[in-house]
Amino acid sequence: MSKSGIIQLGSMLLVSALAMAAHAETYNIDTAHTDITFKVRHMGISNVTGKFEKFGGTFSVDPKNIKATKGNMTIDVNSISTGQPKRDGHLKSEDFFDVAHHPEMKFVSKEVKDVNEKDSTATLVGDLTIRGITKEVLLKIKGGGIINDGWGNERAAFTANGTINRFDYGLKWNKALESGGLVVAPEVQLILAFEGVRKLAPAAPAKAEKAESAPAKAKPAK
Repeated sequence: MSKSGIIQLGSMLLVSALAMAAHAETYNIDTAHTDITFKVRHMGISNVTGKFEKFGGTFSVDPKNIKATKGNMTIDVNSISTGQPKRDGHLKSEDFFDVAHHPEMKFVSKEVKDVNEKDSTATLVGDLTIRGITKEVLLKIKGGGIINDGWGNERAAFTANGTINRFDYGLKWNKALESGGLVVAPEVQLILAFEGVRKLAPAAPAKAEKAESAPAKAKPAK
């Protein structure tokens, strides 16, 4: 390929990349319409569910390029709630999250793979940090849609699900059961539902129509 051809190809790729990036919009997580929940097996016969009530972050979405999806999030671990204050206090202790020394959890996405455009699903790969320990996690995400809410905002939503091993993050407290097994399973299911919002720019005022041409002046009588 000639030098001019290489330059032209490079220009085309750059324009394509810029156009792709221009369609990826960033949304602030709407905490009133987002759920950060988890589920873990208890004594091998039932489940305990819980949630985090304080968090924040952003995500970027381009429905025409799912691989451009990105996200980051910070969670206030002290906001954990399982509906039982005594159990919540234990989860905040050194046996589990050690909130006194590690008050926050963080997630930062790295890439998107396994894209299925027909059903708007993909795998989101990212780093999850708990108790100062960072491990890579895989989340199965599914797009929920993008709409204008009628109040000058655009909203986007998606769900994410995955499983982590709490032992990987130093949450190793447990007790063995006489019948075998553990009081609390090591696997924790993550069940997440996100809604994000971004402020739309006000619509540009309609252009005023061009003023009609003034009538021609009558010629003076001779």
